[in-house]
Parts: sequence; C-alpha cells; structure tokens
Amino acid sequence: MLYDRYRGPLLGYVLQSVSGDRQYAEDVVQETMMRAWRNSPALDPERAGPWLFTVARNLVISGHRRRTARPTEVPMPEREFAAADDDIDRVLQAWQVAEVLRGLSRDHRQVIIELFYRRRTVREAADHLGVPIGTVKSRSFYALQALRAALEERGVTGS
Repeated sequence: MLYDRYRGPLLGYVLQSVSGDRQYAEDVVQETMMRAWRNSPALDPERAGPWLFTVARNLVISGHRRRTARPTEVPMPEREFAAADDDIDRVLQAWQVAEVLRGLSRDHRQVIIELFYRRRTVREAADHLGVPIGTVKSRSFYALQALRAALEERGVTGS
C-alpha cells in the first residue's frame, strides 16, 4: 500500500535531488521502501509520507557524502582527456594510465610522477630524486615513449 501510494512522488523528489540519475533514484526509492517495510509495525500508512521523504533525503545525502569522501586513486586533470565528457570514460582512462605507469621501471615512473603529477620542474625533480638534470630529461623522454606506446597498444590514444 505504501509503495503504490508513495512510489511516484518519492521517485520524482529523489530524481530532482540526484540531478536526474534515474537508476540511482530508483535505488534510493527501493532502499526507502525496504526501510519502511522493516519499520512497518510503527508506520501509519496515512501519515508515512513525511517519514518516507525524510528517509529518502537522508539516503541521498549519505550517498553524496560517500561518493565525495573517497579520494581518487590516481588524480588526473580533466584537460588531459579532451574527448572524455563522460565520467566513466575518464575513470577508465585514468585506470589504464595508472596500470601502464605501474608497468614502467621504478626510475621512469618516479620521473613521470615528479614532473607531471607533482608538477615539479626538471631541476626540482632532479634535486628531489638526487640525480643530474640530464638524467631526469633522458628518463622522462624514454618514459613518455614507453607510456605512449603502451597506451596506443591498449587503444587509449591514437597513433
């Protein structure tokens, strides 16, 4: 009875709260109804509306906090992938780049991280790594070649 009466209004409310993500909104409504079912002895169907909307609102807020609290595994600036308008594509590309980085030698990986992720100059990277500037330059050259080849092989970038 609660489901028939409140499903539509709850779905509309949650859809607005989650910027139109229908699948996520349906999940929130389902979880709200599951909680109502668990608390059915204490709920009056005629007065359950405010309780249901409060539960749905709290689920949306909790979900948002959970998604924003987790740090990204490999921070990748969006401008690196100009064609990636979709968050899923961006995450998959970042995952593939991280996997390819793990395949590099330790020295090459360190140079790439210092220069591109920590945005250090060649001199700063050399000082931090304790190697000459020329070594940083040559390692970055060969590391970028290896990255490019591995990403092309995986189809992440064009030739």
